[in-house]
Amino acid sequence: MPLDTAPRTLAGQASPLGHDATTTTNPNKALWEKGDFTRLAATMRDSGEELIAGLDVRADMDVLDLGCGDGTTALPSARRGANVLGVDIASNLVAAGNFRARAANLANLHFEEGDASRLDALADDSFDLVVSIFGAMFAPRPFDTAKEMVRVTRPGGRIVMGNWIPGDPTLIARVLKICAAYTPPPPEDFVSPVTWGQEETVRERFGAAGIADDRIQCERATYVFRYAGTPDAFLGIFRDYYGPTMNAFEAAERSGRRAELQAELEQLFLSENRGGADRTEIAATYLKVIVSK
Repeated sequence: MPLDTAPRTLAGQASPLGHDATTTTNPNKALWEKGDFTRLAATMRDSGEELIAGLDVRADMDVLDLGCGDGTTALPSARRGANVLGVDIASNLVAAGNFRARAANLANLHFEEGDASRLDALADDSFDLVVSIFGAMFAPRPFDTAKEMVRVTRPGGRIVMGNWIPGDPTLIARVLKICAAYTPPPPEDFVSPVTWGQEETVRERFGAAGIADDRIQCERATYVFRYAGTPDAFLGIFRDYYGPTMNAFEAAERSGRRAELQAELEQLFLSENRGGADRTEIAATYLKVIVSK
């Protein structure tokens, strides 16, 4: 599906790509519209470029970047000439992505608001490549999300996911685990996003969407956060702009444990930093999933 068709198709819907799922009452939407994830995304650009460079994205490809944020992997794909549609549930990130696309003069890149588990406005077999790096893993209804990714991918196309791994000793998995200890328990029907970091679970979800097991490849890979400042200043970005961490600090404030949470995270960021005293460089392990349709 050419990109010049995709935005008009999406814009023609009464509510793009999600209907009631993208209203302000959706807790997932509220989470990612909280703060300003672009501040954290700025530290992820180099690894996004490196990841896309390894996927052989070409000018003749139609690419869907799902849970795209403000374009950390969408812009590198578009710079390689692909027709790219970025979809994210957060309206502020969609606006930021479209701003970045215009600033870069990338007419082959467009961002739309939508829910990864309900891509109603996208036709079957529309994309050669579906990319979701730390994005679709946070969507509700993971089996629906897998089914939708498979549905919109063309025969012979690929789905590439990056998912944080539960229990992993590196940064993000530990941040999410620490924050969970300071926040109220989730609803009974809550499915943790990091279950997407379990290979057997990934295979189960894509298997239910009709993908044979031998068409699913999983491997551990490394994503590096790079920030021109101290680990404590980098932690400040998480505390002040990253939805899950913001929620944890608010809950810790109410329970009188804010200083405890701050100290625990400070120790984590300091111990994981490999960039030196005045620069932060922290590697995080994730599960890279490649599905061939």
